[in-house]
Amino acid sequence: MNKIKTLAGETALYGLGSIIPRMLNFFLVILHTRIFLPADYGIYINLYAWVAFLNVIYLFGMETTYFRFATREGADEQKVFRITQTFVIIISVSLSLIILLFSIPLSQKFNVPGHAEFIAWLAILMFVDASVSIPFARLRLRKKALQFASAKIINVAIQVGLNLYFLLIIYTPSMGIGYLLLANLIANLFYLLFFSRTLISWRPAWNKEQFSSMFKYAFPIMLTGLAGMINEMFSRVMLVWWLPENFYPGKSSDYALGVFGACYRFSVIMNLAVQAFRFAAEPFFFSHAAHKDSPFLFAKVNHYFTILCCFIILSVTVNLDILKYLLANAYWEGLGVVPILLIAVMFLGIYYNFSAWFKLTDKTYYGTLITAGGLVLTMLMNYLLIPILGYMGSSWATLICYFSMLVACYILGQKYYPIPYKITSEIGYLFLTIILMELSGATSYPFMMETYFVLSKINLSPQPQLIFTCYHILIMTIFLAIVYWRERKYWQSSVD
Repeated sequence: MNKIKTLAGETALYGLGSIIPRMLNFFLVILHTRIFLPADYGIYINLYAWVAFLNVIYLFGMETTYFRFATREGADEQKVFRITQTFVIIISVSLSLIILLFSIPLSQKFNVPGHAEFIAWLAILMFVDASVSIPFARLRLRKKALQFASAKIINVAIQVGLNLYFLLIIYTPSMGIGYLLLANLIANLFYLLFFSRTLISWRPAWNKEQFSSMFKYAFPIMLTGLAGMINEMFSRVMLVWWLPENFYPGKSSDYALGVFGACYRFSVIMNLAVQAFRFAAEPFFFSHAAHKDSPFLFAKVNHYFTILCCFIILSVTVNLDILKYLLANAYWEGLGVVPILLIAVMFLGIYYNFSAWFKLTDKTYYGTLITAGGLVLTMLMNYLLIPILGYMGSSWATLICYFSMLVACYILGQKYYPIPYKITSEIGYLFLTIILMELSGATSYPFMMETYFVLSKINLSPQPQLIFTCYHILIMTIFLAIVYWRERKYWQSSVD
């Protein structure tokens, strides 16, 4: 159990470095959706969908490769660091120069004509992100989670401050979403200062034989990440391309993307849990792979992770009646996508857990095949569902894709690296979550009316929203009580 506690502690610290920044960034949606119309916000969402896609190419799977080769017996961590950093710098400089060269036509392509500087800022931003990714990975490997968290928190503090300054003090409509891009770029330049010692002391290094092995390991991971990012971002890009004209009467496809993108932000809460867990779990899996009880340890980790995700899904969904006020009214129509996307992101997080088997057995090409299959399914589902359901179709396509990848990874993993996951129990928790969500929606109003009537009899007349919130807390408490009742013995067991 000590190993689980250690992982939980590191996850909490990485969560601190992810949750606080991402939550502060999430709350910027309150400001963004009140400054920008959905159509303008849709352009911003589209740009960052492509940035997320390109970031995978910039990094080329070298984070995971660094972990794998730096933790091998007898490995020279310093040498591995220098080689991976060298390759990432070469790739990122080359790609950013190409983007800068074509910044003018790209600005027209992305519906920001006359603002080639927007594209240039994004090119520099992606270079900076890539150049500090391996130093961040080194912090994770050395278990310096507090330093990791500090850098992330300072970065977002700068970004939030700049957003407030740009949008509330010096804002001019002609600059528009450019303020958001510039704030992100300036904030990320801070990372160069944070890692200045590491970057200054770094010297390019190359070893043909070692790099050849690293490249063979990294290339499938890059393809997997690329396909995975397409799976995640494809729905946003394709919504612009495949949404029938006038599907939402009188509204453009950019408008629909703006609404979808703003509501998609609610899934950030689940994304934070997944990301924080991944930061801690990836080096954890590699470090404990040789442990005789590692399969039971990994199964236990996934079990706790699933329970946490189910609680997040329930908590966000039943409280959407309050959370919706984070968005301007114009964006509320898309809130129906939130529960679907939360479950989809949970499936993606479980897939990441299941994927440990092909990383530990050096069969990373299976990850490429699985994710490529998910990509094909994503394209097919978006093509079929967007013309029928609009952005709801995109949400269902995302869920179907991640669930299919999860199932495929589990089946193959049990063949090559069997892990005794508690699948039946974990499916049960998901069904419990869905039942409680439905129960909350179906019974909230009758419960509120009955409670209001009873309290009125004793001269108490609380606000209806307060009654709703108390009821939702009761629903969440029921979930936690059931978890405690079922898991109390399991928590006491040990895999050490």
